[in-house]
Amino acid sequence: MQIYTSQIPKCVITALQALLFFGVVLNNVSVAKADNPIVQTIYSTDPAPVVYNNRVYVFTGHDEDGATTFVMKDWRVFSSADMVNWQDHGSPMSLATFSWADANAWAPQVVPRNGKFYAYLPMRRRGGSMAIGVGVADNITGPYRDALGKPLVENGEIDPTVFIDDNGQAYLYWGNPNLNFVKLNTDMISYSGTVNKVALTTAGFGTRPGNAQRPTTFEEAPWLYKRDGRYYMMYAANCCSEDIRYSMSTSATGPWTYKGVIMATAGKSFTNHAGIIDYSGNSYFFYHNGGLPGGGGYARSVCVERFNYNSDGTIPTISMTSNGAPQVGTLNPYVRQEAETIAWSVGVETEVCSEGGINVGFINNGDYIKVRGVAFGSGATSFSARVASAASGGKIELRLGSTSGMLVGTCTILSTGGWQSWTTVTCPVSGASGTQDLFLRFTGSGSSELFNFNWWQFSNGN
Repeated sequence: MQIYTSQIPKCVITALQALLFFGVVLNNVSVAKADNPIVQTIYSTDPAPVVYNNRVYVFTGHDEDGATTFVMKDWRVFSSADMVNWQDHGSPMSLATFSWADANAWAPQVVPRNGKFYAYLPMRRRGGSMAIGVGVADNITGPYRDALGKPLVENGEIDPTVFIDDNGQAYLYWGNPNLNFVKLNTDMISYSGTVNKVALTTAGFGTRPGNAQRPTTFEEAPWLYKRDGRYYMMYAANCCSEDIRYSMSTSATGPWTYKGVIMATAGKSFTNHAGIIDYSGNSYFFYHNGGLPGGGGYARSVCVERFNYNSDGTIPTISMTSNGAPQVGTLNPYVRQEAETIAWSVGVETEVCSEGGINVGFINNGDYIKVRGVAFGSGATSFSARVASAASGGKIELRLGSTSGMLVGTCTILSTGGWQSWTTVTCPVSGASGTQDLFLRFTGSGSSELFNFNWWQFSNGN
């Protein structure tokens, strides 16, 4: 059974693959070389990054294929240790997790506390208006369960952001058209006092010309954080199309001072939604655009850029790129790597795996996965892959540098009798040394799907 739908429909793939060999740029993204957007197997939105256990996790929304409005039914999570190879962890929660909700699985944020993980999620109450619910999990990748059985707050507004200050006080901000906040209790599922409404002044949030109803630039998508003693309120500004702006304060509750534009309107999406983290000595800005084939305002994709703060703590203007962030370190091929750890892909999709976690599936002839910065060292001698096939199988070509680069090994996959009937295949490898971009290119006869792919690992004979 197909669990997830493809972001790039199969009818587009054949033409797309032909264009790859000529380096054609589609929708302002260099398909052959780009690593932005960071997810290519689905449309992903509203990124909420969090650093946990020396790894970056990004929670996202999910635009359904072919939608002509915001059709969003679940949330997704991806993670990386190197900012370029992103592992798909599937869907940690969906509208079905919350019996009181029936639509609009919009922009999430997840924070760890008390040995648990709390997800703050906007969705529509059945027969009612937009509200903010809370999911809780024992593992950052889920599964999450409804913490309350009802909304935490409900005033018809959206886009929660949660921040825990140095003194332990947690804040929940959310809003469109207003900017609201409450002080969360330490249980993270209740709050003290009343709902506070931030004074949206032009000094605090800039001037929106010609709009007496909304005189400031604040629109939605607040993101609150603290760095070097300074508080930042980043948000989506104006409408529509939106850009990303920010304000600063000496307190988590303001007053706020408007600072300007971070990212100008661009990228084929009339919305934007951003998050910022520090990781491994660098600062990263996450956002979404319409950068994949078929992308647009209802088919968005998450991207990331590395940046440096100005000496006074202000944020520079950041541009959308197709290159994305540079890699942090390298990837070790001599330990098991999940097949759904991807820097770039064409044609493949992901689904729930019977052996646990996620596998890559729906693989056709010519599809591929790129993995960046693979540290082969003095040289690999063999390659193993966990595979399954209810069809006639196919081959995994191991190529370096590109889909037509040096062929260092080929593994043949035969039928295993089922799409979730797994076996491990091994093949010899020669010429894979140094640090290389690895392309796993899938080939086979016919137009049907070839096999599923769970994990891989190289050996160097040790």
